[in-house]
Amino acid sequence: MTAPATHGAATERRGLALPSSIDGTLVTLVLGAAILWFAPAGMGRYGTYVLSLWLVMSIAVMGLNLTLGYAGLKSLAQAAFMGLGAYATALLTSKLGLNWYAAFAISGLLTFAVGLVLGFPALRVQAHYLAFVTLAFSTLIWLILRNEQWLTGGVFGLSNIPRPSFLSVKLDGALEFHRFVVVVTFILAAALWWMIRSPWGRAFMALRENPVRAASLGVDTRMYTLLAFAIGSAYAGFAGALYAPLVEFIDPSPFSLSQSFFLLLMVVAGGSGYLLGPFIGALLGVVLPEWLRVVGSLYLIVFATIVMLLLIACPQGVSGLIERGWAKLTGKAGGR
Repeated sequence: MTAPATHGAATERRGLALPSSIDGTLVTLVLGAAILWFAPAGMGRYGTYVLSLWLVMSIAVMGLNLTLGYAGLKSLAQAAFMGLGAYATALLTSKLGLNWYAAFAISGLLTFAVGLVLGFPALRVQAHYLAFVTLAFSTLIWLILRNEQWLTGGVFGLSNIPRPSFLSVKLDGALEFHRFVVVVTFILAAALWWMIRSPWGRAFMALRENPVRAASLGVDTRMYTLLAFAIGSAYAGFAGALYAPLVEFIDPSPFSLSQSFFLLLMVVAGGSGYLLGPFIGALLGVVLPEWLRVVGSLYLIVFATIVMLLLIACPQGVSGLIERGWAKLTGKAGGR
């Protein structure tokens, strides 16, 4: 059933960071992609790798932001879905010799299907009970990745994961692969931008604000609950499909439950329910710790302190802080 055109002012206004217009958000994505295309100049191989990792994690956070920030469904399984996508891509390309693009599509379809199935408990349980269901699923996937050595390599992992080619050109270089990641990230971000501005996005936000009211307005809450889980999971699968060739070796450790909590932290710190929030949150989670290495072994303590102070000062995340500042600057009401 198609979502109704209106669900109240709260659902229409929420979800944008600076700038607050629809066109402004798309322009921000285009300009960001253009800057990131040339950003690695002079950074070296490791700096380029960190930028690429930031974009890959941004894709995973986009999916969780859709599930949590827009649909209001608590999930602690995003790292598990990322692991499924990474291992599926690694096995299909390195063991079966499949084309990366086909493996990318299969990883997305696999995680979409698993997310669809996992979404069914969300129809029966709510709030922290739903989080416990996804927590159990995350633990199950991590145990499979760690213990089923015949398939996943166990703690020894999978190596020699090939990178994709484009127009018969192998993207083995750090710069070439980074630019490939920039293009894929922009496509996925633009797709999410379109989705949030469509009737689907308005239905997701109505589901988050008040499921009973959304149902009374004609929203098929059952279908959109399942879709929120499935699409958010597919984005994690896509992130995993890029992560595997980026690092060229995977083991279970990056896909543990603690990583799911870290992805959740990125959503909250960046701004839950903001289109540009995942990029800000992933920037804080991936790039900031690298910058803080100048303080030596204390960098993790400094990082944790900064994040705690940030969340205390702006509980709506950096995107919310930017939006309020923009509203004061332009004399317009905030978008929350």
